[in-house]
Amino acid sequence: MQQASRNLFSGIRHLFQRRSPDDVQLGQVLVDRGIITGQQLETALVAQRQRLIETGQAVRLGHMITELRLASESAVVEAINENFRISVASLSDNIRELILHQRGTLAERLPAPAIPIWLKLCIGALLIVTVTIVSFSYFIINKQKAQLFNQTVTVGTVSLNYFVNNARIPLIDDDILSLNTLIKEATATEGLRYAVVTDIRGLIRAHTDVDRIGTTFTAPTPATPPVTRGDLSYFSFIAGSGEHILNLTRDVVFQDKIVGAVRVGVSLDFIEQLVVKEKGPILFMTLVMMTVGLAIAVFLGIRFSRPISQLVAATEAIGKGDYRHRVELNRQDELGNLATAFNQMGEELFRHTLTRQSFGKYVGEDVLEMILADPEKMWLKGHKNEATILFADIRGFTAYAEDREPETVVEMLNTYFEIATRGIMDYGGYVDKFIGDCVLGVFGVPVFRKDHVERAVRAALDLMDQLHRSSINGNPLLSSVGIGIHTGPIVSGNIGSQVKMEYTVIGDTVNLASRLSGLAAPGEVLVTNAVHNRLRGLVRVEPAGVRTIKGKIAPVETFRVTSIEQRAHVKASD
Repeated sequence: MQQASRNLFSGIRHLFQRRSPDDVQLGQVLVDRGIITGQQLETALVAQRQRLIETGQAVRLGHMITELRLASESAVVEAINENFRISVASLSDNIRELILHQRGTLAERLPAPAIPIWLKLCIGALLIVTVTIVSFSYFIINKQKAQLFNQTVTVGTVSLNYFVNNARIPLIDDDILSLNTLIKEATATEGLRYAVVTDIRGLIRAHTDVDRIGTTFTAPTPATPPVTRGDLSYFSFIAGSGEHILNLTRDVVFQDKIVGAVRVGVSLDFIEQLVVKEKGPILFMTLVMMTVGLAIAVFLGIRFSRPISQLVAATEAIGKGDYRHRVELNRQDELGNLATAFNQMGEELFRHTLTRQSFGKYVGEDVLEMILADPEKMWLKGHKNEATILFADIRGFTAYAEDREPETVVEMLNTYFEIATRGIMDYGGYVDKFIGDCVLGVFGVPVFRKDHVERAVRAALDLMDQLHRSSINGNPLLSSVGIGIHTGPIVSGNIGSQVKMEYTVIGDTVNLASRLSGLAAPGEVLVTNAVHNRLRGLVRVEPAGVRTIKGKIAPVETFRVTSIEQRAHVKASD
C-alpha cells in the first residue's frame, strides 16, 4: 500500500514540477504517515493550482489541506515537527525558514550579512572614484595615442615628401649613388627606421640597408588595414625585432608618369613608451583620489550612520514604552529635522499615555476603550440600557470627619475607595464616580453582561467581606459602609457641556439605588424586589420591610442579602 502511494505521489509530482519543493516534500510526508491518502493529496494539489490561477496568490499546501478539511491543522503540524525536527505551533509560522535553518545548506543557514551604511558608502565611493579615473584615463590615453599617431604620420609624410621631391631626377637617370646619398642623409632623423626607393619594376635602387640594393622589394604584412590619403598610403606592422613600425608609401611621379616609389618606416614604440610613462602618474593620482574618496566616504558614512543608529535605538526604546527617550542630534539638516520630529513624537506619545492613564482613572478602562475606539459618534447622545446600580455609602461619615484632622480623614477615605474600586472592577463593573463618601458602581454598561445583576450582588458581598477584614487594622470607616442595589433601565452617555463632559448614568434606577444605600445599616446590603426576583434561588435574603422612598409614589419592598450560592465564576475576565 505504501509503495502504491509512493508511485501515485511520483506521478503527481511529475504533473506539478513547478510546485514548491517544500510543498512536494510535505505532501509525501503526509501520505507516508497516513494522514491523507494519495487521492486526497491530488485533490489538494489541484485546488492549490486552481487557486493560483484564479487569484494569482500562492497558498501553501498545508493551508490548502486544512482548508479542504482533509486533515486537522494539529495533525499536519505534528507531522511537520516530527519529520523536519523543528518546532512550530501552527501553519502560520514561517515553516520554510525554520526548515532551511535546520536542514538547509550552509549558505541557506547562514544569516544574510548586515552591511553597515558607512561601509556601503565607502565601497560605493571607491567604485565611483575608481571607475571615473579609469574611464577618464582610458579616454585621455587613447586620445593622446591618436594624437601621437597622427603626429607620427605627419613626421613620416614630411620625410617621405622630401625623398620623393629629391629622388625624381636621380631615379630617371638611375643615379644610384645620388639616391643612396639622399637616403643616408635622412637616416639621422629620430624615429626613422628605414627609407627605400624602388623603380617602376619594384627593384630597390636605394635603401638604408645597402645589402638590399638591387633586390626586389617585398612589402611587410600589415597589422592594421592600409589607409590611403590621395597619393599617400600607410599602415602599421610588427618588425621581426618586435618593434611597431608605421610604413608610409608614395609614388614618384615625373611629368604625370610614375617612375618609382618611396617608402619610409617610422617607429611607433615611442607612443607606447610615453603611455607607459603616463601610467605611473595616473596610478598615483588614482591612489590619491581613492584615499581622499575613502576618507570622505568614511567621514560621511559615520556622520550619517551614527544618527541612524541613534534613531534605531530610540525607536526600539519607544517600542518598549520608554516615551521619554530623546535623540540628541545637533545638526542643521534633514537628519536633525528627523530627530526633532522624533522627539516631538515621543513627547506626544508620552502625553497621550499620561492622558490615557489619568483619564482611565476617572472614567474606567472599559469606558476609556470605548471612547478611544469611537471618540466622535458614540458619545454624542445617551443610550437607554438595562443595568444594575450599586451605591456604597459610609454611615456617620460627617460626624467622624468633624473630630479628626483632614489628612487622616483623606487617608482613611482613600483606603475605602481603593477597596471599593477593586471590588467592583473585579466583577466586571466600573466605578462611575465618587460622591463625597459614596461610591457609584455600574454593572451592565458600557460593556454589557447578561448576568450583571448577579455580578453586582457578588461584588457587594465580597466588598463587605474585604471591608470587614480591613477594618481590623483600625480604620473604623470600613466597618460603617452600607450598600444599596437596584436593577432596571438607565440612560448612559456623555453628559455635560462643550467645555466639560462626563460619561455617567442617570435615571430612576440610579436614584432608587442611591436612596436605598442611605437606608442600609453598616455592613448591610439592601436590594429591591427587582434584584431579588432576578436572583431568586441563587441568593439568601431576609425581608427588610417595605420602605417609603423619597421621590417614589409607591412604597418599595426591600431585602437584606445574607449570602449567595458559590459557583465557578464571574470575574471581570469571564
